[in-house]
Amino acid sequence: MAEASQQRMPVWATDVELDEELQDVDLSHALGSYVQNGVYDDAQSQIDSATLAAMQQQMAQQAAFAQIPDVVKRFIVHFHQAVMNNNLEQISVAYESGWNRLTEKYYAKTEWPEAEVIAPLVNDDPIFLILYRELYYRHVYSRLSPDIDDRFHSYENSCELFNYLLNSDGPVSHELPDQWLWDILDEFIYQFQSFSVWRSKVKNKSEEELLMLADGSQVWSCYSVLNVLYSLIQKSKINEYLVATREGKSAEEVSALVGEYGQRPLYRMLGYFSIICLLRVHVLLGDFTLALKVMENVELAQKAPLTRVTACHVSTYYYVGFCYIALRRYPDATRIFVAILNFISRMRRFHTRSYQYDQINKTADRMYALFALCTALAPNRLDDNVLATVRERYGEQVARMARITGANGPGDADALAAFEELFVYACPKFIAATPPPFEDVDALAAYAADPPAEPVQRHLGLFLADVRAQAGAAPLRGFLKLYASLDTRRLAGFLDADEEEMVQRLMVLKQCSRRVGRVASANIPAEGGQAGPAGQTGRGLLEGEVVKTSDLDFVIDENMVHIVEATVGRRYAGWFIRNTEHAQRVLTSLRESPLPAPNAKPTTVAAAPAGDAAPAAAPAASAKPKVTWGKVSS
Repeated sequence: MAEASQQRMPVWATDVELDEELQDVDLSHALGSYVQNGVYDDAQSQIDSATLAAMQQQMAQQAAFAQIPDVVKRFIVHFHQAVMNNNLEQISVAYESGWNRLTEKYYAKTEWPEAEVIAPLVNDDPIFLILYRELYYRHVYSRLSPDIDDRFHSYENSCELFNYLLNSDGPVSHELPDQWLWDILDEFIYQFQSFSVWRSKVKNKSEEELLMLADGSQVWSCYSVLNVLYSLIQKSKINEYLVATREGKSAEEVSALVGEYGQRPLYRMLGYFSIICLLRVHVLLGDFTLALKVMENVELAQKAPLTRVTACHVSTYYYVGFCYIALRRYPDATRIFVAILNFISRMRRFHTRSYQYDQINKTADRMYALFALCTALAPNRLDDNVLATVRERYGEQVARMARITGANGPGDADALAAFEELFVYACPKFIAATPPPFEDVDALAAYAADPPAEPVQRHLGLFLADVRAQAGAAPLRGFLKLYASLDTRRLAGFLDADEEEMVQRLMVLKQCSRRVGRVASANIPAEGGQAGPAGQTGRGLLEGEVVKTSDLDFVIDENMVHIVEATVGRRYAGWFIRNTEHAQRVLTSLRESPLPAPNAKPTTVAAAPAGDAAPAAAPAASAKPKVTWGKVSS
């Protein structure tokens, strides 16, 4: 390109000289009577508007191409070559480092060049241009404000990408890193969620946008998004693969079972990540039971495939934990959050330079808020590290939630406000399954005049209803802990209620202390993040048993309440693990620190007592023993 521009420079110079020579020429004499005869007008009319627009677009693309920095051009050429060669190492470096570094330097507040502009650099490769557009629109969504054209075009590009993967003649030969595959599907769901939230706000739409939404009713529809995810799962046969590997089948048996698509790492990981994205979509739509049902073959263990990508790991635990909260299985949610939050705290220092570091921290902060809700509704033995962080970040809200009594007083209103504050902050951005009626003008006007309640408000109402139902359990539990047996009339006097109301509160407390939960050896990891024994890891996330979630139990025998409190010894495993890690860090720092410099001053040797033999000569400085860690070597 540079050589061509150098070859054109003399031509442009000649045109300037010609312009200077033509300044004194009378153009009316030179043109003669052509204009009067209409020949020029006829020639001009032959250039239709489409051709003129194409020429203008080509000139604009050439001008935009000239403005691209050379380092960006070289990066795109290198990126394209790595993708064509299926060089996963170079693709990972370009994707995770090069793209983000150039974005911060050149395109932090503007768009990357359009795919049509950089097409000459990649020989108009359609597959690479689809991947480039995926990065282009992801940048628009994350750094800029997408308009309706960006939303529609990003959907069309996603359809082209998935049609290429699903409808080609056999498996495609391309390979991409696991991180990029996860980001493609994660961004696909995020753009669907963003479009659904934007589409539901009818009042701030222009006439042109309303017409486009009426014509494009299938754009970012729930059916199309779910169809893509289920198609990837079926094409890759990932569920069959997970079941076969868990049963210990040989590689030949697994290959014969999953077919040619399931043998390719590209399709296998896309199918696996599609299960995680299905979990997310069903949570956004409010179907928490189905969300956990699709995860029945996915193990939440340290060596599971989802741990290869940290963002996928964190996202999976967040949505599974929220499903348990929505299903009122607070102990299971607490166990999930403890496992992932301890993992994040241990791995935080290794992800400080990751481009997803901020997003992981935001998700972790939301999980700390959800953990605070779980502990307020189902007190249990807690992890000291996580509990300390929760008190540091949400100590005020935790104290307000603890003051709820069920008496509908000012304290209850303040406590409910704290529950609402944490829930709205930490919950997913729910979406409506059906769009507004853009095709019907009258129905759309009625919809805009009286819009339905926001999805998050519906879920908040259900959550607060459960909070109000067990509001009186906390003070009642406090009274029962003080006695081994108590008369019902006396207990009713403590609560300022009659005996019938007191019995109702006791039944509520009994119900709150029993939840459907998983035993410690099941698929759900315990506080250490470990899965259960191999024979029990196949249990689905929905399965569970009715377990006691409180260390306090009681029975009512006529007019007496008999209380039994189980005293559980302190857990020392966490204390030993934390102090062992601290000792290991201290030992590592000591080993990495330099040795002290030897003393250069000569030492004086005291004279030997009379009658003793003269001491042997002191060794030379070079022969002084060298002290190393753990031994002395000469």
